[in-house]
Amino acid sequence: MRVLVIGATGHVGTYLVPRLVEAGHDVVTISRGTAKPYTENHAWASVDQRQMDRAAMERVGDFGPAVREVKADIVIDMICFTLESAEQLVTALSGHVGHFLHTGTIWTHGHASAVPTLEEAPKSPFGDYGTQKADIETYLLQQARLRGFPATIIHPGHIVGPGWAPLNPAGNFNLQVFSTLARGETLALPNFGLETVHHVHADDVAAMFMDAIANWNASIGESFHAVSEQALTLRGYAESMSRWFGHEPKLTFAPFDAWAQHQTAEDAEATWEHIARSPNCSIAKAGRLLGFAPRYQSLQAVQESVGWLVGQGRIKT
Repeated sequence: MRVLVIGATGHVGTYLVPRLVEAGHDVVTISRGTAKPYTENHAWASVDQRQMDRAAMERVGDFGPAVREVKADIVIDMICFTLESAEQLVTALSGHVGHFLHTGTIWTHGHASAVPTLEEAPKSPFGDYGTQKADIETYLLQQARLRGFPATIIHPGHIVGPGWAPLNPAGNFNLQVFSTLARGETLALPNFGLETVHHVHADDVAAMFMDAIANWNASIGESFHAVSEQALTLRGYAESMSRWFGHEPKLTFAPFDAWAQHQTAEDAEATWEHIARSPNCSIAKAGRLLGFAPRYQSLQAVQESVGWLVGQGRIKT
């Protein structure tokens, strides 16, 4: 089948596009610039790679029709962040696509009332990103269930893999946190370190997209979490990474406000954004309906990424 991937050179697209090619699909990609995938793969040589400025084209109403003109059987949208953007694509593609897959986020849940959180749990998103993504999910599911639009939503957790910095045990992206653990030094964590983060390897997210495509009847009109089997507490994460680096953990704890005084504003804000949500999501639905089973546990995924960063000299041991 002909498959169009919008935003194909990012974290997940790096793994998804080769999977699609190897499965025998005719793959077209759309990206804004000329960014390269995070890892090289010979499969990209057979991909029809096109450039489009989505934001500029959406402002004049041209993006949806341009996507329709590709005449894809399957459209995978990796980079839709507003309801208006989703509405433009649905309007253009209704009656012209066999399967539409949207990349959401586990942040659509906001605060959880019970864990592990199910896809069907009542949602209380906060912040622009989570709220917009929740609005898109509601809209796409309504279009699927009321009008037959063939939509599937996949909600990744904190995506990791070689080529970029993973969310660290302090709940932000400062690589110094890993360097501190690598040197056996003391790491300060907010509160008691019991808030949670839920990682997923980018290739496992790609695998779920493939599973959703392969199980069309089961995936249409549904949302799925794409995460590892278990979330990590900040404390457990830090302790495990300390031992991975060959040291016994040395951790201190302080109430968030006191802890934040010793961090940059950017790091403190990133940590708050993550621990305020403390995701811990179930993948039982994806396992039951799609046969999904992640290859990576959270720590395995993180350690592969951190190992790459150490090799690049970006984490000092």
